[in-house]
Amino acid sequence: MLMKRLYIGLIVSLLLVTGCGPPAQPTPSTPAEATAAPSVVTPTPVSILPTPTPLPPPPTPTPIPTEEKREESLTMTIPAGEFIMGSDQGREEERPAHTVFVDAFEIDLFEVTNEDLAKFVEETGYATEAEKAADGATWRSRGEGKERHPVVEVSWNDAVAYCQWLGKRLPTEAEWEKAARGTEGLIYPWGNEWDPTKANTKDSGLRGTTVVGSFAESVSPYGLFDMAGNVWEWTSDWYEAYPGSDFQSEYFGQKYKVIGGGGWFAESDRVRTTYRSCTSVEATNDNLGFRCAR
Repeated sequence: MLMKRLYIGLIVSLLLVTGCGPPAQPTPSTPAEATAAPSVVTPTPVSILPTPTPLPPPPTPTPIPTEEKREESLTMTIPAGEFIMGSDQGREEERPAHTVFVDAFEIDLFEVTNEDLAKFVEETGYATEAEKAADGATWRSRGEGKERHPVVEVSWNDAVAYCQWLGKRLPTEAEWEKAARGTEGLIYPWGNEWDPTKANTKDSGLRGTTVVGSFAESVSPYGLFDMAGNVWEWTSDWYEAYPGSDFQSEYFGQKYKVIGGGGWFAESDRVRTTYRSCTSVEATNDNLGFRCAR
């Protein structure tokens, strides 16, 4: 049973690393993953090992708002309106850029934390899917002493259960992307230039989750924290091709759920606001979490 779970965990980790793209060595019948330049098509190398080069000094996090401040501004209302979803300069899965109208909705300013989930578990007796399996890491083992860090090792079903407990839900992919990039089509939540000091990613060298809201100067246009880095975030949508796209992927269909934002081990390309990745609803990982909407 343990070997089976380890094998499944390895598959999940590879999916997160490759972003639901094609295999590292595609066959002619499987389109190769495109790079940021539309005219160049190359396979994406898979690497889950730390780089041997010296790491940059970690950023100095801005102190998180007080608990009282967080309670006062738990959610942000995103107004109804259009925004540009996707990118014509991104990977094939991100194309074409297209206009989407999104109804007004509310979304959490912060990722759900270990202490948030602990309250839910205490009141309801809920056991996560990883806890039921009882043969690997759980949110408890990952979150010990990290009450204000984003909760990890939670499946899509676990995330849905928590959000429903609060009378909320997971955001759709379109809602998540609009909340992350705004109506100006930003590449990153804070702007169009990459800066490793503005998010908890592989480039920042922190090698693990950080307290939610630690990067207060890099919020999204709507004031949301950690929309790039820290943990990947579940959405409610299945991974499908965009309207107008003829790109085919073995991952498309009602098999995998879209996740966004990149995690603490993600490279800069994978924390772009338009970057699309996916994983199975049963998946749990040490850099996969969520936030709620309604």
